[in-house]
Amino acid sequence: MKSITKTLRVLAHLLSYPDAELRAHLPELQSALHDERALGTSRLAELDALIGRLLKRRPLDVEADHVELFDRGRGTALHLFEHVHGDSRDRGPAMVDLCQTYEAAGLFLAPGELPDHLTVVLQYASTQPPAQAKAFLGEITHILQVIFSALLRREAAHACVLAALLDLAGEKAQAVTVPPEPELDESWAEPMAFDGCSTQGQARPGQPQPIQIVRNPALVSSTNPSPVRSTATPSSGASA
Repeated sequence: MKSITKTLRVLAHLLSYPDAELRAHLPELQSALHDERALGTSRLAELDALIGRLLKRRPLDVEADHVELFDRGRGTALHLFEHVHGDSRDRGPAMVDLCQTYEAAGLFLAPGELPDHLTVVLQYASTQPPAQAKAFLGEITHILQVIFSALLRREAAHACVLAALLDLAGEKAQAVTVPPEPELDESWAEPMAFDGCSTQGQARPGQPQPIQIVRNPALVSSTNPSPVRSTATPSSGASA
């Protein structure tokens, strides 16, 4: 099966905060996408357009747009368990399980990193053989569809990144119904004392139960990757 390692790492970087270091490596990231050719021509063209946009716009505007897009709304949040568990108590154990999955593969989080952030998830997937990486992506396609749809609704150029991930998982990117997002003040409001936790999340239609992303023992590679940090630097993503 064809390698998707470079492509996964590039897509992870395209969803990362676009600081000066990342922007400096965008041409290398673009070349890595085309060298591996894990995506179709039309999808590569969309990603080229996104990279061109990030290069041409004022750095402050690019950074502000990223914060507005991914940090100020639940629909486009890149923390996967936000869409699965919401603020429920199930989120903590799910985080622990995911950390254990990474550690079993020799991957360790840097201080302050959360294991369910999509950029971290993609860095983990990039260390796995192609078949296992695709299967892992397949476990989260319903969440990717939700984020993709929320980005489409906001007419965000980054929607093509989620569409590319769905392509790699063997799924067609298509809009699904996304509940209206509450006002920012409402979404950050503290719950009343003893009022319980929110159980809002996004699951497959007809299957409201929460899921956890865990390693499938049958898919474990016979060789373990060497220990690395879960989030690579832009230069490592470009040269991988």
